[in-house]
Amino acid sequence: MFESFKKLMSNKKSVSTNETNYIHRILNTDIKKEPKSQEDEIIFGCGCFWGAEKCFWKLPGVTTTSVGYAGGDKKNPTYYEVCSGITGHAEVVKVVWNVNKIDISDLLKMFWECHDPTQKNRQGNDLGTQYRSTIYYKDECNKEKIFSSKEAYQKELNKKNLGLIETEIKKIDTYYYAEEYHQQYLAKEDSRQYCSASPTKVKLDNFNGSNYKLPKEIWRNFNWEIEKCVLRSNNKPIDFDN
Repeated sequence: MFESFKKLMSNKKSVSTNETNYIHRILNTDIKKEPKSQEDEIIFGCGCFWGAEKCFWKLPGVTTTSVGYAGGDKKNPTYYEVCSGITGHAEVVKVVWNVNKIDISDLLKMFWECHDPTQKNRQGNDLGTQYRSTIYYKDECNKEKIFSSKEAYQKELNKKNLGLIETEIKKIDTYYYAEEYHQQYLAKEDSRQYCSASPTKVKLDNFNGSNYKLPKEIWRNFNWEIEKCVLRSNNKPIDFDN
């Protein structure tokens, strides 16, 4: 993904606090909104953040999503800097959700299933630390479910002899919004429909502490047996009123 945007993005700056175009192209919500009392937030890294963001904005109960950089050292990094590997940041998706409509269990199911967490510092053809698998949480209350889901998914991977999970999991407070060009990129007109994620086709079912709120029918919209199934789907959120 990097090379085709190298010249374009090297001249662009990170989203600044003075920009005003923060409306989600699909959800029509403020991508920089702070979670309200009935909402929560988490940050996922699943390889290239274009396809990863679309996975999450399609889920019912998700209030808003954005793409950005987290887990590194440099303040306000640019896309060019992150892709160079010198900042230590990963390409990530920040998800804000309504806790009354969707549980973190549902988000974790999407996370583990939509990419291959056994790949280290890569996802598919995309290589580099910026493409590493990550879960960055802010709320300590989510820690137990995160690690419990990891343990359960590892057991399922073991059944298929698919290796150990390499996902970086830690509490983190700092998140930098990526350039406006990247926000909801796959929903942009004439966008390059690209996703590097390589799902293992292994499902995450119930795990210790899980509290799924989405019905099983929702997951029929994500057939990981079909290559690039997220790219093949439309951009609209899944229609379900719970």
